[in-house]
Amino acid sequence: MKTYSISEVAKELDLTVYTLRYYDKEGLMPFVERSSSGTRIFKDSDISALKVIECLKSTGMPIKEIKHFIDWCSDGDSTLQQRYDMFIERKATVEAQMEELKKTMELIEHKCTYYKTALDAGTEDIHKKGKIEITN
Repeated sequence: MKTYSISEVAKELDLTVYTLRYYDKEGLMPFVERSSSGTRIFKDSDISALKVIECLKSTGMPIKEIKHFIDWCSDGDSTLQQRYDMFIERKATVEAQMEELKKTMELIEHKCTYYKTALDAGTEDIHKKGKIEITN
């Protein structure tokens, strides 16, 4: 079985060693084994678990709630419903974020068209005089 150092895992996940130590301090990595000297020893399954943690974090989930998820995983099958419900809630959160990003993109696309038209005309006045109507 291949194992990894904390710096190798940090590089693999594009995180800092400090972040991984923080996660450990917050109880997000109870699955990571340590050598007799106390050095963290990461396995492929640990990296997979950290990818899930990073995924949850990217949805805006607070560390405290991610810790609940990790605890539920440690508790086993009795918490399957809680974990399922949590991911359904995260899915709804991400869908709402995507909808907001879609609106943001629509405005950005509108402004790109606006400024491209102004650049082509050499002036922004083209929009002010109503010669061209920009709709989105």
